[in-house]
Amino acid sequence: MIMSASLLLLRNLFSFSFSANTILTKPYFAISIKAMEAQNDLPVTNLDYPKPIFAPPPPISKDIELKRAIEASSKSSLFNLTRDDVLYEDEYLMAVNKPKGIYCESVLSSAPNIIIDSITNEFHLANRLDRDTSGVMLITKSHKVAAKLVKAFTEHKIRKSYIALSIGPSPNWSKITIRSGHGRSKHGAWRVYAALDVGRVLPGGSFVRDMETTFEVVSVNGENPEQFEVESIIVVEGEPELRCVGDCDVVVVRAFPKSGRTHQIRLHCQYLGIPIRGDVKYHGMYEWRGRTFEGHELHAESLSMDHPVTGDPIVIRAPLPCWAAGDGKCDG
Repeated sequence: MIMSASLLLLRNLFSFSFSANTILTKPYFAISIKAMEAQNDLPVTNLDYPKPIFAPPPPISKDIELKRAIEASSKSSLFNLTRDDVLYEDEYLMAVNKPKGIYCESVLSSAPNIIIDSITNEFHLANRLDRDTSGVMLITKSHKVAAKLVKAFTEHKIRKSYIALSIGPSPNWSKITIRSGHGRSKHGAWRVYAALDVGRVLPGGSFVRDMETTFEVVSVNGENPEQFEVESIIVVEGEPELRCVGDCDVVVVRAFPKSGRTHQIRLHCQYLGIPIRGDVKYHGMYEWRGRTFEGHELHAESLSMDHPVTGDPIVIRAPLPCWAAGDGKCDG
C-alpha cells in the first residue's frame, strides 16, 4: 500500500499536459526545487548565479528615495490633469504630458475628468513612466484598444525617444548602441548584466533578459558636441573603465530604447559613465555645483506608431523641459 502511494505521487509529479498555447515563464523543476529547499526537504545549493556589473548604490540613496516617494505620494494625491496636458486625443485613446514627480496611477485616475470623446469608461495605461520621468503617456479608452497597444509595445512596433541630462565625461562618440543583460540582483534592484548572461537564472527564479538602447549626444555643457563619424556598438562583458575624474561635464543625450526593460535608459546611462543627474539609485549626482536635485532628469520626448484602430501613422511629442538645453540657465 505504501509502495502504491509512492508510485502515485511520482506519477503526479512527473506527468504534465501542455497545449499548443502553453507558455512556461520559469523551469518547472527550478520552482519545485526552490519550494522543497524552503521546506528543508532538500539541502540549499550554491548555484552559480550571474553577477551584476555594478555594486549597489550607497545606503544614503535609500533614504533619499524614501523621502522622494513620500513627497510624490502627497503631490499625486492632489494632482489633476488639465486640457493643457493633453498632447493628442481621439475616440480611441489620449496622450498626455505626465509631469515629473507624479505617479502614473494618479494621472490615470484624473483622466476621466478631462476626456472629451469616449463611449466607455474602460480607461487603461498603455505605457508607464517612472515617478520622476516626465513626458508622453498613453491612455486608452477601451479594453480592445489597450490589448492592441500592449501587443504593439511587446513586439517593439512602437518607437520611443527620450531626453536625459547626465553628468560625466564628454563622450568620445556621437552615436552608440549598447547591448546588455537586465535583471534583478539578489538585493532586489534592477541591474545591468553581461550580454552573455542573457537567459541565465537569477536568485528568486527570474531570468536575465536582453536590453538594447541607442544613444545620440545632443549637447555638452550647452554647446554642440564634437562629431565622430563611426557609430559605436558596445556588447557588455564587464565593468567599463570610463569614469568622471575632476570637474565633470553636463551631457544631454537622446535615447532610443529597442527593448522596454524597467529603468533601461537609467541603467545604460550608468554603464556609459554618464549617470542621469539626480538619479541616486544609479549613482547619479544628487548635489551638483551647490544645488540639490530632487528626482532624475529624464523625459519621454516622443512616441511614434501606427494607430491601433485606423492604422494611420501618428507621432506624438511632448514639449521639452527647460533643463534639456543643458546650458545651466534652467535646472530642475
